[in-house]
Amino acid sequence: MKNCNSQILKYQRDMVKLSDEDRLDIKDKADTNRERLKGGLRAAEKPTPIGMHTQGSYSMKTMIQEEDGDYDIDDGVYFEKDDLVGPNGGEMSALAVRQMVCDALQDSRFKRPPEVRKNCVRVYYNDGYHVDVPSYRKIEIKDPISGQPKPAWELAGPNWKRSDTRSVTKWFKTANSTRCSDASKDGNRGQFVRMTRLMKKFAKSRASWKSRTTSGFAISRLVEECYLEIRERNDQAFRRLMQQVHDRLEVNDEIGHPTLNDENIVHSGNAKVAFFKDCLAENLEHLEILDDPNCTHEQAMKAWDKVFNTDWFSAQSDPDAEKKLDSRMKSGPFIKQGETRYAIESGRFA
Repeated sequence: MKNCNSQILKYQRDMVKLSDEDRLDIKDKADTNRERLKGGLRAAEKPTPIGMHTQGSYSMKTMIQEEDGDYDIDDGVYFEKDDLVGPNGGEMSALAVRQMVCDALQDSRFKRPPEVRKNCVRVYYNDGYHVDVPSYRKIEIKDPISGQPKPAWELAGPNWKRSDTRSVTKWFKTANSTRCSDASKDGNRGQFVRMTRLMKKFAKSRASWKSRTTSGFAISRLVEECYLEIRERNDQAFRRLMQQVHDRLEVNDEIGHPTLNDENIVHSGNAKVAFFKDCLAENLEHLEILDDPNCTHEQAMKAWDKVFNTDWFSAQSDPDAEKKLDSRMKSGPFIKQGETRYAIESGRFA
């Protein structure tokens, strides 16, 4: 396979991975939002949160650059179940909790006010960002092994439903630290996390795909199932991953939850998963040219451009050609028959 490792690495670093500056900007918005929420709850004499935690792609370090600037940040708020009591002393419904959080987040400076959604409250920022604030309540369940009570969490969705996004973050970071040899302790580096970012970038590489393809969570789960490290060959690892995910979905298109037993992220027969599988099949064909022993740099770059729907790769210089040129320059000037190096260096034939 034509070696395009350096180009894939650079593309991931420069065009896919969210910059440190953008991550800090997102963190600042999330922190400001937390203070707004705590202040709004306090002013309305509502329950005090027992915790607030970023989750999803931000905490897993898999957020990717969005051309339209529409970044989705998940920042959960956690309550004690016993504190969530309605005006008549009864248990607050999931909808009532989401409405309580939405009311506390209102601010006259927003052009578009926060709104209650299916599984969260969404806060819109004028520069394209939005912060999703899901609400959780702490409950106790019986440990299936010890039989002793242990804490668990329920999400305020259409109804109260078991969920623990922090365990999902731990699952993902553990996969990165144990499945690849170049992982960093903070989870920001490693071939596994690079493959996840690249796969999410591929899934959103066409504007028409965004509403038709499967979720980032489902993609992360598929990457975790199908990833195999290939050291020093990120291009080869990604192509193999594309093939493995496609083949896996051909056999079984159900995607199980990584931390909740008997729960699925996506059930069988999902149209968005089928669409994602078809996109993989179509674009794997573009990469077949890489197996040709006579594949040129230009052909390889055009193939990757097609996969990611970009012209970035075609703008990359051929490192082999640069090496050859550098080698010729180091070997000294070309000497015609009958001439001498001394004559050329002394300028006699200048």
